[in-house]
Amino acid sequence: MNIIIRLLITAAVAYGLTTILSGVHITDFKAAIIFAIVLAVLNTLLKPILVILTIPITIVTLGLFLLVINALMILLADKLMDSILVDGFWWALIFSVLLSVMSSVLQSLFKQDKEKA
Repeated sequence: MNIIIRLLITAAVAYGLTTILSGVHITDFKAAIIFAIVLAVLNTLLKPILVILTIPITIVTLGLFLLVINALMILLADKLMDSILVDGFWWALIFSVLLSVMSSVLQSLFKQDKEKA
């Protein structure tokens, strides 16, 4: 149940960000849900491998290279799906940072509401 809620939050934030960011386009909310699933699969399977392979550059950049890896995950999801379009690397970087921050905030708010009940 928690995974479904996290996917829905990610999809809602991603779809909402497309109204703010002119360089990221998602056709509809159904596409945003599929995007959230694709991104979750990529983050589960591919991201740990990339993180391990890029440990030296991540250490040199004091962890900032992880933002680049997040942007690459967004761009890879863009290539795998026809219903999302990211205009370039910088849009993917901005989108990934905002998606991470806003999703984390909303998920923490949901956990607080769930603990009160």
